[in-house]
Amino acid sequence: MQFPEIIPTTEPVVFPIPPRVKICCIASPAEAALAVASGASAIGLVSRMPSGPGPIPESLIRDIAETVPPTVATFLLTCETTAQPIIAQQRYCRTNTLQLVDEVATGVYDSLRDALPGISLVQVIHVRDEDSLSEAVAVSGKVDAILLDSGQPTLAIKELGGTGRTHDWAVSRRIRDEVDVPVFLAGGLNPDNVRKGIEQVGPFGVDVCSGLRINGKLDETKLTNFMQAVRASAGLDSRRSN
Repeated sequence: MQFPEIIPTTEPVVFPIPPRVKICCIASPAEAALAVASGASAIGLVSRMPSGPGPIPESLIRDIAETVPPTVATFLLTCETTAQPIIAQQRYCRTNTLQLVDEVATGVYDSLRDALPGISLVQVIHVRDEDSLSEAVAVSGKVDAILLDSGQPTLAIKELGGTGRTHDWAVSRRIRDEVDVPVFLAGGLNPDNVRKGIEQVGPFGVDVCSGLRINGKLDETKLTNFMQAVRASAGLDSRRSN
């Protein structure tokens, strides 16, 4: 086999790798299969929440997770804020990733690491103002990734995701530049704006729920258009983490 000639250069080689894609609010094995077939790197399975779309019974989360190939990450979204309920959820649902959608005490991360070796931890930061930057930096050393969303956890009935709203991507970009873990961009993404979000933030991955749904169901056309837009973004930001 012959390889193309390698031209010596002092500049780093940049490979056009698009962000990973996580399709959230998966509600059935059929939706999971559709997301995987489209090229998604991860799916999101939403457990009970105080508000928002997508919650399904933990028994269904477990059934769906069992159908997903091991090369695709399965995210269990939990609103629990203490270690033992989160541990119990993961052990029952058997996902390989925990997405913590609300703020937890620092000691919770250590407890989860001890009890659930090999399970990845992703902390959601709801980008509301400049304080979100300090929140992200503070937790970045404890988790495997950060996901930037547009919820309002201070409301009487908390919004912890699935709002369909975008947030200030300039703040998200600052977070992405300051932390040393992969960053997922979420919040109001759809086939029409995802490329702009990628260009402005340069995330490791993007996360989408309501932007791909019609009457609550994952729409194949929207999914196809979204994946095409993400792939078209390859190379827009050469500093994206791999």
